[in-house]
Amino acid sequence: MKNPQKKPASKITMSDVAALAGVGSATVDRVLNERGNVSDDVRKRVLAAARELGLRRILPSSHHRHVRVNVILARPERPLITRMANEFRRQSLRLDRTISIHRTLLKYESPEAISEAMGRGGFDAIIVDAPDHPLVHATIRELAAQGRPVVTIISDVPETERLAYAGIDHHKAGRSAAFFMGRMTPAASRPGKVVVLCHHIGFQAHAERIRGLTDQLLAAAPHLELAEIVRGGDDPHVSEMKLKDAFRRHPETTGIYNAGAGNRGVVAAMRAGILPRPPIFIGHELTAFTWASLRDGSMTLTIDQSPELQVQHALEVLMNHFGFETAGHAEPPYVSTVPFVIYGPQNLPDQQPA
Repeated sequence: MKNPQKKPASKITMSDVAALAGVGSATVDRVLNERGNVSDDVRKRVLAAARELGLRRILPSSHHRHVRVNVILARPERPLITRMANEFRRQSLRLDRTISIHRTLLKYESPEAISEAMGRGGFDAIIVDAPDHPLVHATIRELAAQGRPVVTIISDVPETERLAYAGIDHHKAGRSAAFFMGRMTPAASRPGKVVVLCHHIGFQAHAERIRGLTDQLLAAAPHLELAEIVRGGDDPHVSEMKLKDAFRRHPETTGIYNAGAGNRGVVAAMRAGILPRPPIFIGHELTAFTWASLRDGSMTLTIDQSPELQVQHALEVLMNHFGFETAGHAEPPYVSTVPFVIYGPQNLPDQQPA
């Protein structure tokens, strides 16, 4: 066959590129128009041939195949999940065209629902907030065996084959809450009590926050006693009712730590007037409600886990894994360094969060 390279550049066709790359014209069309369903090796050969021949058209900027990412988040009514879903949408507009983001928003966060969503076909990678549960472990193991990496976000699932975790150090967050609570609560002849509210400790994030709080109280705040852990399921009404019962059992409560998302329930229970003195209240996430609660004194501090930075880190990990160039510094072993920010009344943003 005559070498098509001898043709003037203006007359080079996709058939010429196909001949030099050793593929069909339809394959060349799929590569140049980024239609997917082509292996990385074939894509590289086609683009190399097009460049060698001087094909006059804009070529894809990389030789990557199309990567489809399924982002799985549960209970989108929670402000944290809303922030994270919005950030994934914003980031999807800035990514390479060969990366597509699909957001799966689940009504329930049961291991069964999340594992079913993780196992759906048609995706090359998964980003998920999941409980630390044997069913989730098994699903991650199956996906890893299929070459479909999993990045956990918000809450980790350690001791699995997941590719990486994108999130804060929850143990340090819990220790920080206990540190400030201990410093803000004066030692007295009788110890004060701390009531903890959480979703449930099946999520590693909540378990680690409570472990951090407990470790710090034992180490540096002997005048505070962990009285009770209340499991409110991140439901404000359930949390309110259970906290009211806890306050009646523990009228010496001087501090409340909410490791989850039921902040409205905490404030409602505090305003019921069951406790003789307003307790210190430390919770999580900067939302419109916590912003207002910090301003009016209902809340003492909130620990924000920087969900926008979690999204960026999770995507940078996957882009690095699939060989894309990134502006970040994600590289194996993909250790998350996402910081948390502690807000009090004096360092709040001027504008209330949306």
